[in-house]
Amino acid sequence: MSIALPHIVVDRNLVEHCVMTLGSIGAAAGTGVKRTVYSPEWVKATDLYASWCADAGLIVRKDAVGNVWGRLQGTREDRSVASGSHIDTQLPGGRYDGALGCISAYIALRTLHEHFGAPRRSLEAVAFCEEEGSRFPAANLWGSRAVTGRIADGEAQRLKDYEGVILGDAMRAVGLDPARIKDAQRSDIDTFIELHVEQGPVLEHADIPIGLVTGITGLRHYVVEVTGEANHAGAFPMDLRRDPMAGAAEMISGVIDTANGIGRPAVTTVGRLQVEPNYPAIVPAKVRFTIDARHPDADALRDLYAMHEATLRAVAARRNLELSWQVTLDQPPSPSDAATVELLMSVAQEQGVRAMRMHSGAGHDTQVMAGIAKTAMIFVQSRRGRSHTPEEFTSVEHAAMGIEVLAGAMYRLAYA
Repeated sequence: MSIALPHIVVDRNLVEHCVMTLGSIGAAAGTGVKRTVYSPEWVKATDLYASWCADAGLIVRKDAVGNVWGRLQGTREDRSVASGSHIDTQLPGGRYDGALGCISAYIALRTLHEHFGAPRRSLEAVAFCEEEGSRFPAANLWGSRAVTGRIADGEAQRLKDYEGVILGDAMRAVGLDPARIKDAQRSDIDTFIELHVEQGPVLEHADIPIGLVTGITGLRHYVVEVTGEANHAGAFPMDLRRDPMAGAAEMISGVIDTANGIGRPAVTTVGRLQVEPNYPAIVPAKVRFTIDARHPDADALRDLYAMHEATLRAVAARRNLELSWQVTLDQPPSPSDAATVELLMSVAQEQGVRAMRMHSGAGHDTQVMAGIAKTAMIFVQSRRGRSHTPEEFTSVEHAAMGIEVLAGAMYRLAYA
């Protein structure tokens, strides 16, 4: 028989103070935030987070890539329970994506420490240094990849930002040694729970404050190239053309219609288009476009990819076009630990918080941490589903409810 969960109440004023204070570092475009990894704004934000954790009585350290860890030491030797998210932003992003998860971990540990003292099992809060790839586009999930040993040898010297700065040089500029990246690796975390804004409208539409993530979607990014023959827009008959723009338009419509036909949770997006020579009175010679295809179920994801690729081939063959593609990202689905999801649901019910199970359509540090720990996520509502924009917003009340569920689960795992 489990011990009754004590009623845990999070200070709403503290939540709002932390969101607004952290959001002021790199403030841009009104409510927006620009805070890229290893920038002066990032340094200031990580220093602030470290000071918050220290003031709460946590043991604070920065690891070899700049992740900030705050540890509430347990009374027995055991693998820890950790929570957190990323402290970097889009350009600009908002105040909540990533940052709220860092804040939530800190507030959960502070609240537990103040009310219940030292846990039996150590608890940790983390602010990962880089998830977005907004400065170094190929460095996504850099902080959590370092923790799980998934940064390749020499990667820090190969990756460059949009201005040509080498990632390793950016690390050195803030006092980090890229030769020591492997020192960040951990093997002593039992469970990792990330709180994050939903970044979509599902919870708001359902009028439910909290989502418990059953798994993170798998996804594949394609760069598709369709080649035909450039000709005069007026003098060349339609039936003799090898028009890659017409072919690309049909392909794009086809893959999006496929995802629509399958229905939720399948999604497909074409977000970038390049045309050569890109003039109004010329039939193009070549068109490149991207496809982002996602589904949380591995079998359904394979079917989605197969249908998309069949559509591309069929259109190219019928229109006598040359076709090629490159897969630039291929991420399998990452299911949550079922027992941890059930624990979160039980805690939510005991706390009187309405919650629903759902999948995550976006990628997160959690999917990387799943390589070394049991994982789950808590989503809180995003107003109008907005994210990666200065307009993103989550109410203090919904944030606090999510933190109370997080803190309750950590109590169950570390105290009870």
